[in-house]
Amino acid sequence: MRGGGWARAVRVAGVVVLLCVAWLQLALPPLPHDPQSALGGSARETPEFDTALRFQRNPTSKFLQSKTQPSSSSTIPKLTPEQILEIREQIQLRSGNETVLNEELFGPVQPDTIVIAVQVHNRLEYLRHLIVSLAQARDIDSVLLVFSHDYFDEDINQLITTIDFCKVMQIFYPHSLQTHPDSFPGESPGDCPRDTKPKEAAETKCMGTPDLYKHYREARFTQTKHHWWWKANKIFDDVWILKNHTGLVLFLEEDHYVAEDFLHMLRLLNAAIPRACSKCSLITLGNYLKNYNFHTDARKVEVTQWVSSKHNMGFAFNHSVWQQIKACSDKFCDHDDYNWDWSLLHVSNTCLTQKLHTLVLRAPRVFHIGECGVHHKKKDCSSRAVLTKVHRALQAGQRTLFPRQLVVVHTPPKKVKKHKGNGGWGDKRDHGLCRSFSVSTSPDRDILKISVLTGSLVSNSSVNSSTVIRSGS
Repeated sequence: MRGGGWARAVRVAGVVVLLCVAWLQLALPPLPHDPQSALGGSARETPEFDTALRFQRNPTSKFLQSKTQPSSSSTIPKLTPEQILEIREQIQLRSGNETVLNEELFGPVQPDTIVIAVQVHNRLEYLRHLIVSLAQARDIDSVLLVFSHDYFDEDINQLITTIDFCKVMQIFYPHSLQTHPDSFPGESPGDCPRDTKPKEAAETKCMGTPDLYKHYREARFTQTKHHWWWKANKIFDDVWILKNHTGLVLFLEEDHYVAEDFLHMLRLLNAAIPRACSKCSLITLGNYLKNYNFHTDARKVEVTQWVSSKHNMGFAFNHSVWQQIKACSDKFCDHDDYNWDWSLLHVSNTCLTQKLHTLVLRAPRVFHIGECGVHHKKKDCSSRAVLTKVHRALQAGQRTLFPRQLVVVHTPPKKVKKHKGNGGWGDKRDHGLCRSFSVSTSPDRDILKISVLTGSLVSNSSVNSSTVIRSGS
């Protein structure tokens, strides 16, 4: 009896130990490098998964945690002069420091390091999702991630400082509407209202030059083009750690989302250019197709002339291409169009010795998830519906990601209609400020020096063939 009791006690103790081990396994989070946890769940998960559930077990879920409501372009608070002065001082200080976060973990920037330039305004919710997608991308630890801001916000800054998966840097556009609410490039008290008639403008002696549609400048529409051109000049020519950089710079925006193989595709496309398209100077990872099939198109890349309305999302080029574009800065800055992409197209069509051509993916690796912005206002700006669609597409095409070869499709050139411009950029002050960025991007540049460049600040006046390119060939 004693022996039987002892045996039962041993079995009970064994069961208790096993239960404890099982409990610990359930309680512990998944390993950070577990490929299943990197996807936020099982590979067999159905397409109808919930976005929040997808990230709740993922280390990147910290980027989605918010204590504040996301900012909206229509709810920018009015700042006091003291607050504006403080923001300007912070911008001056941070621009001078050129601090690179996580450099001690991932090493210094190399000449061929891929630089990802993200243009940021104030849409915090979208930015969180972009950062989550970047965190899940393979080889992201090899890049330099540069956030370029035209709105100073501590919640956004705090979010960026939590990034721990690559080298990170922040730059701040010094001539923002936030820091110049009552003076150019913001709205000055003496500016002509948008629909001012020529006779009225002459009588009131208001400031400004009408655009080709006879409208005077609206400050809120001019900032994006200024910021983009300043950012490009800053990154290519004015950041000290990039002085010897010859690699690609990939341009993203805060409301973009990337696939986990976007860097793999970027490198694959870059290696393919000499054989696939020697005249191509750009690579485009995104497109605006409403429907795409990864199973049939994951490896396909199209050779085409760069068109602003089709190829402005997730495109990349290097310093030598930038030098050609910068040499045409007057064409960019004087073109009467408040859109930077249409202005770049104008440079391509009127100034470059050879028009810009690009390799563009049929199945995108960069997606647009923004529902609200400068041009679009909706009651519900949530990115949930668009994100669900993107997640479903990527999950359905999971096995087709990271292809080892490309199929290059050559399409016949299409005649591009001459575009006269969308207007909104007729004011000589905008031309002068824009041109000044190609001379210097220093934040201490006095904005009144624009008068030297502009003169008076007051003015009234079907598939043809296919080629297979193998990885590493």
